[in-house]
Amino acid sequence: MSAPTDPAEHFTSTARAAADRVISSYSTSFGLATRLLGPRHRSHVRSIYALVRVADEVVDGAASAAGLDPAQKAEALERYAEETRRALSRGYSTDLVVHAFARTAIESQIGLDLIDPFFDSMRADLEPAAYGAAEHADYVYGSAEVIGLMCLQVFLREERRSAAERETLISGARALGAAFQNINFLRDLAEDTDELGRDYLGGGEGLTEEQCQAWVDTVRMQLAEARAAMPLLPRDARTAVRSACALFEALLEKIAATPVQELYHSRVRVSNACKAGLAARAALTTRLETH
Repeated sequence: MSAPTDPAEHFTSTARAAADRVISSYSTSFGLATRLLGPRHRSHVRSIYALVRVADEVVDGAASAAGLDPAQKAEALERYAEETRRALSRGYSTDLVVHAFARTAIESQIGLDLIDPFFDSMRADLEPAAYGAAEHADYVYGSAEVIGLMCLQVFLREERRSAAERETLISGARALGAAFQNINFLRDLAEDTDELGRDYLGGGEGLTEEQCQAWVDTVRMQLAEARAAMPLLPRDARTAVRSACALFEALLEKIAATPVQELYHSRVRVSNACKAGLAARAALTTRLETH
């Protein structure tokens, strides 16, 4: 007869399986990238994604579809944020996704300095808004850069890096998160403008071709900064990060080749075959590295 399963370990394992289900249901692209992570990182990154995804559904997705008004969505988001804080202090939650995230946060030393800015950005999405440069920077930090920093905490939890290397990795993680978010803003212009009443990029009545090109140039610089830091990541994280970066680079180049008025009416995509090719190329790059 096998030994009885430890209840705490069994519950955490079940919570991580629930987080895995969230990512497989909501994002084929990010799901593919996490499959390229080493086993010691995979469930942790998926747990981060699951928490973020559920919060986004409170703001933009399932909560609206269920008929919640803005005040009810705000209340639901606050309950979710508070449960996340409690779970971080207790190491336990009855909410499986929150529990999975809390266990990852505790093991990887992800603190409220990263969690609170995320929920601040989610609160900003509860109402229509137009963002100037400062507001854009604050929103992108909370909605995307901190996610990159959380993942970096996972990747480095068993690693030693010099102070200079850590600074390079932190800058790279922030740049990659910002690039991903800005690309999403560009490809979601139609939904953000027409359905959600949000102007993340300062377009006012609509981005001009020159403004769109300026954002493309900005994102190219962010991606270049992120790529420069990738060789410092643990080998079992590099392929996944490179694959995700390559996918967004491909999206960016499709955006750059699309007239801005088309971006307000359609959403650019990358084919599954292209995604597979980019993942294979990322794996080859990592295999060819000497360290």
